[in-house]
Amino acid sequence: MKRFMFPLFWRIFLSIWLAMAVTVVASNLATRYLLDRERQAIERQVGLHELAREALALRLGEDRGAMWRFLRAEGERLDLHLMLIEKEEGHHRLPRQIRERIQSGWYPNKPAVITLEEGYQLVAWPRMGSDGWLDPKFFRFVELGLAFVLISLACWWIARFVSRPLRHMESTAKAIADGDTQLRVPNRIARRRDEVGQLASAFNAMTDRLCQLLERQNHLLRDISHDLRTPLARQRVAIELASDGGADPALMDSILRQNERLETMTGQILTLYRVSENGGSMEREPVKPLALMNRVLRDAADYAEHRGVDCKLIAADDTRAVSVLGDSGLLQRALDNVLQNALDHTPPGKSVHASLALVDGSIQLDIADDGPGAPDELLQQLFEPFFRADKSRGGKGWGLGLAIARDIVNAHDGAISARNRSEGGLQVTIRLPVFIGG
Repeated sequence: MKRFMFPLFWRIFLSIWLAMAVTVVASNLATRYLLDRERQAIERQVGLHELAREALALRLGEDRGAMWRFLRAEGERLDLHLMLIEKEEGHHRLPRQIRERIQSGWYPNKPAVITLEEGYQLVAWPRMGSDGWLDPKFFRFVELGLAFVLISLACWWIARFVSRPLRHMESTAKAIADGDTQLRVPNRIARRRDEVGQLASAFNAMTDRLCQLLERQNHLLRDISHDLRTPLARQRVAIELASDGGADPALMDSILRQNERLETMTGQILTLYRVSENGGSMEREPVKPLALMNRVLRDAADYAEHRGVDCKLIAADDTRAVSVLGDSGLLQRALDNVLQNALDHTPPGKSVHASLALVDGSIQLDIADDGPGAPDELLQQLFEPFFRADKSRGGKGWGLGLAIARDIVNAHDGAISARNRSEGGLQVTIRLPVFIGG
């Protein structure tokens, strides 16, 4: 059954419309309340009705001057404006703002009006600046203040309503990109009946599908590599027997070299899978990076001599006693892969430069070659499985060495990166946290 959808457009539109409607209603209620207080302040004046009777008596006595003087004196005493007018014909004598209040239906709280039986009214309103006076500008300030507060709250709620789930999806996407493939956008967001909920549902479905494909790819590589090892081993035995039986030596050597390449590739694929799947559960022990790098250089000495490449290592004094926590065999494999990559792409007669230093609490190893480097836009892809920047760094291999090194370094809570040197060549930098133990 398809869920009812309430589009985000209408949610925002109705929220703003309701905020404006509430603003209008609230400002009018506040204005009416203040006007009511103004009128009540006038009506609370003691003896206002008796004052009206006295003024009317003076008026009917044909002594209007005495009436005006009396009202002025009493008005100054009470801090009010007082006017005695005829009920039917005297409204035009009032000030315009007071007359508008009396005649308009918009102001339910009008100035105090004392109606007398003789057809006269005493109209009273506060003097400007008195306790009962409310300046019209004050009403405008109250209305604008309420509008600002209510619309600001509505805008804040709308922004939070829209941005909060999007920020959550952004953080989820970053966590998945960093390797937490089990993380998904929560159901409370995915179940929303708007475009945000649809986006969250589509994001979760896409992530599930991609994770399934990646898992199938890893299992496929693992199964193929595992299944190839047995026939390749048998093939190697058969090749050696054929060589002993008098077969063409040159042909057998060529077949044996291809067999060894296939065995090496399957071994690398299995290593890549094991590190990817079980890197967090490996056994760890203190390992000295300087001793490990010297061992890697010794193992690669024959290959470097064969390539005609000189290897140089410069280590800072403070790195001699430094240790990292990890698997010695895997770390050696990572360093060996990076060194082999540098040797493969360094022309004969050139050098591979390695350096070891302490930087910001981490041990940093730089391995730089004198080769052609790689295009800047391809540097991040150098650590992807089976990727080879053939246009600039052609050579033998399957693009697995740096990928394995990346996974091993990541499993040791480190970081690996590559950059082109200004003097030419590629530099790979490995950083590992220093182990501080008892």
